[in-house]
Amino acid sequence: MTEDSQRNFRSVYYEKVGFRGVEEKKSLEILLKDDRLGILPPHHESHAQVMLWRKEQYGDILHALKVVRFVSEATPQVEVYLRMYQLECGKLPRSPSFPLEPEDEVFLAIAKAVEEMVEDSVDCYWIIRCFVNQLNNKYRESLPQLPKAFEQYLNLEDSRLLSHLKTCSALCKLPYDLWFKRCFAGCLPESSLQRVWDKVISGSCKILVFVAVEILLTFKIKVMALNSAEKITKFLENIPQDSSDAIVSKAIDLWHKHCGTPVHSA
Repeated sequence: MTEDSQRNFRSVYYEKVGFRGVEEKKSLEILLKDDRLGILPPHHESHAQVMLWRKEQYGDILHALKVVRFVSEATPQVEVYLRMYQLECGKLPRSPSFPLEPEDEVFLAIAKAVEEMVEDSVDCYWIIRCFVNQLNNKYRESLPQLPKAFEQYLNLEDSRLLSHLKTCSALCKLPYDLWFKRCFAGCLPESSLQRVWDKVISGSCKILVFVAVEILLTFKIKVMALNSAEKITKFLENIPQDSSDAIVSKAIDLWHKHCGTPVHSA
């Protein structure tokens, strides 16, 4: 049995017997163990050497940015990560004063979320880098399809709520970028975000759809009371944090309900 199938089997088994979240050991731990994301090799005896290389590479990139005066000691750490990533990808702008691109804003949102989870700056950068690469590469074709999937599953769960969104012309103005491009970074608190990202890292970005659907179902009364697209969007961009864990648990249930036992549905 492969590592992926073992991981997914355990996740489903624990959830069925009532220990939801046992396998969700933190997305970051999985990232650090998953060789296919390019952080560490499968052979544990190589880990120390690889981590040394990663640290040296981090230092070299940072030094280069300081030499060309793109970053300084006063530069916010998440911006440092962005400039490092841009340099590695060959996308560093001609000047740090140039306005940020939408993809840069996505990177910063994800970086801020990871920074709250990881203390070591080297680990933090490599986790951000590999997570963003996974979104940009593995899920490049899937992510643009998620708004349509959201509409499909919301219709199945509550067609009246969907009709209300259409009547208010809100469906096309929902915070899809926050939900699907930023993977709820800046929307959900750390503990809830880790559980969602665990599924994304394990192989399914469709969990993002069910989190979005469950947010609408959870706050149905509030949303139904709002009669403009602007008010609905503003509320959904700043949902109350105290319901987040319950929302994620119900979203995982919806995911299983509609996708069966995911191993792993993109």
